Amino acid sequence: MSVNPRKILVTGGAGYIGSQTVRLLLAQGYDVAVVDDLSKGHRHNVPAGKLYELNLCNGSALSELMRQMRFDAVIHFAAFIAVGESMREPARYFGNNVVGSLSLLKAMAETGPRHIVFSSTAAVYGEPPESPIREDFPIRPVNPYGESKVMVETMLRWFDEIHHITSVCLRYFNASGADPEGRLGEEHEPETHLIPLVLRAVMTGEPITIFGQDYETPDGTCIRDYIHVDDLAQAHILALEYLIAGGESDQFNVGTGTGHTVMEVVRAVEEVTGKKVPYVIGPRRAGDSPALVAASNKLRTALGWKPQYADLRTIVDHAWKFARRGRR
Repeated sequence: MSVNPRKILVTGGAGYIGSQTVRLLLAQGYDVAVVDDLSKGHRHNVPAGKLYELNLCNGSALSELMRQMRFDAVIHFAAFIAVGESMREPARYFGNNVVGSLSLLKAMAETGPRHIVFSSTAAVYGEPPESPIREDFPIRPVNPYGESKVMVETMLRWFDEIHHITSVCLRYFNASGADPEGRLGEEHEPETHLIPLVLRAVMTGEPITIFGQDYETPDGTCIRDYIHVDDLAQAHILALEYLIAGGESDQFNVGTGTGHTVMEVVRAVEEVTGKKVPYVIGPRRAGDSPALVAASNKLRTALGWKPQYADLRTIVDHAWKFARRGRR
């Protein structure tokens, strides 16, 4: 006799990381529904029949969908993510990221799903005193985007205490790459992530600006931890399985534990594309830390996670495949 697959609701599943996670969930036999208002995501990222076009702040519609579908768990991505924009429009970020999450948690408390994996961020740590960054470092966000994620993590703690909704918060670093076949990748507008911007510079000939070349790093440019989006998606699925199996609420960093400078990314793009990257050196950006690298030992030990695409050149190669497809 066949066993019914677990039903998973993925909010923000039409976006970059959400759509990759949906793809892997379906490949691993889960029954998936996506809620996305398409303000940042793209309809073509979601398989036919899986998308419910809905804003999370529409609590009554969300609760009705949950009653009809009877989900086993939720993976929550739906958020605005641009740090600079959050400094200009804090109300928009708190309204979407915090109020939308509260609406989701209220619907969960009313209708039944008792497990949620939350897409958090390394921005909760602000400007940490050292690197690699551990989960027990102080929580000190320095922008409304990071603060909005801290507020949701706080709500999750209380919804576990009061409503017994268990959660895993995944604090991740620089999501990058595309699925290995180049079908799903970064389509942000405006684009703020380094690898697609460097690839765009190669394709258009318009120079990219490298902000600062006088940091105390091997080549003077900032160091970041680049994690392949497929490895990130798999971390969400492992967290989901952990919660469904009875795991307690927790927080985990998701990163490779290895940092690369901006210039190392530029060189990797040149190797993969066979073309020179046009760039100019600009002044440092306010708030940019010299190095942000994740200590991911806790995730590896507790959930058995291991990145499959940790090599920077592989990450760039997959992103290049996607870029050359000339997406919509």
